[in-house]
Formats: sequence, C-alpha cells, structure tokens
Amino acid sequence: MKTVIIYESLYGNTRRVAEELARVAREHGEVDMVAVDEAAPGVTDGADLVLIGGPTHIHGLSWKATRQTAEADVSGDRDRAPGIDAPGPGLRGWFHRVGRVDGTPAAAFDTRFDGPEVLTGRASLGISRRLRHHGFAEVAAPKSFVVDKENTLLDGEVARARQWALSVLESLLADAVR
Repeated sequence: MKTVIIYESLYGNTRRVAEELARVAREHGEVDMVAVDEAAPGVTDGADLVLIGGPTHIHGLSWKATRQTAEADVSGDRDRAPGIDAPGPGLRGWFHRVGRVDGTPAAAFDTRFDGPEVLTGRASLGISRRLRHHGFAEVAAPKSFVVDKENTLLDGEVARARQWALSVLESLLADAVR
C-alpha cells in the first residue's frame, strides 16, 4: 500500500502529526510525506491513500496573510522557526493546481486551538470539501488535533494521531479484502 501525506505546517504541530501518520503508514507499506510547498500536482498519482492536513487559521485554511503573520511570530524563535513548511501558497494554492482525481481514497486532518469548533474553526473541513471537489473518495471524517495557547500540541495528541491513522488504514485494508 502506498500512502501520500501532504501537509502544511507553520509552527511544527501539523508536521508532528504528519510524521506520526507516516510512522503508522510505514507499517503497511510505502510512504511519501511531502510539505505542501514541495508537492507537485501529480504527487498523489499511484497512491492507495492520501492524507492531507494543515493548521487552522481564522476558522479555516491558512492564506497568505496568516502565513506571513506566523512566520513573523516565529522568526526570532529558533526552537519554532524550523516548523515552517509552507513558504509558498499553502494548501489553498496546491488545491488550485490539482486537477481531477479519479476516486483515490483520502482523509483530511488539521491542527487547531483547543476549544469548541464553533469558536476555533477547523481547517480539515475545508480540506475535506476540496478533496471531494477534486474527486478524491473520502474514507474517514475530518480529524482535528489540538494545540494550547502557546501553539504546542496537547499531551496525548500524537497518540491520537496514531490511533486515527491505524483506524483509517485498517478500514481501508478491510475494504480491500472484501
């Protein structure tokens, strides 16, 4: 099984989640983990599963102004600066370049502040909508992983990412056997 994970990460949290998803997926086959700024439109060709995630900014997907703000926030912080994996147009721009996909199984994830969804928003919902629009077959409900006020993943979120990845992969593998 080949899994492609595309992620946008501004503070390093979404990348940490993507890395855990990749660890789980490697137990089931080949994995390509690609930062969105390096993801060519055809990166999902030949994939058996595509997982796409990004940070939640102002209730949804990031955009140019929110990425610039994030970069300015971490520019003087050496511990956080390596987390920026989206110097280009981000997931919004990537989806604008992607053509129609013929039913490739996919799922969306995000990172967001801890709190009610109505207050924090969820980038994964926008990712999910774009996946369907481009012809991906969604195999799991969009998933959020939460960060605290300091933009650090809460304890247990990496373990939750592992469990989510296992459930998505096991469900997909079980469907393939049927």
